[in-house]
Amino acid sequence: MRLLGLDIGEARVGVAVSDPGRTIASPVAVLDGRRLVRDIAPLRELVEEYEVVGLVVGLPLGMGGTEGAQALLVRDIAARFALELALPVAFCDERLSSREASRAMSGGGVSSKRQRGRLDMVAAALILQAYLDGQRRAD
Repeated sequence: MRLLGLDIGEARVGVAVSDPGRTIASPVAVLDGRRLVRDIAPLRELVEEYEVVGLVVGLPLGMGGTEGAQALLVRDIAARFALELALPVAFCDERLSSREASRAMSGGGVSSKRQRGRLDMVAAALILQAYLDGQRRAD
């Protein structure tokens, strides 16, 4: 009963997965966003490998909580992924997730240069963790 968290960007898509009990989110991969537009096979492989039952997608809202052009683009891409993977999708506010991911990685001693390839999956894990925490509080 795992969930897959996605931080969808133009160039890269960060991916994280929950544990089966939906308590902890862990970074998994960074996928090529341009390739996923043409072929979602790499994402499908992760869904099958982890036996995912739903997607949680970071929604890039403005600081005032409004949805702009980027949020609409993310919603469109997420809807396509959900349709092609036959999975439900939920959205989670991703404001400041990349900044928080960078701060956490810097605090862990990861240089800015090494962060580049990992930042998106750590941001996906933070987005998914925020969603999981919110679900537990709602129960």
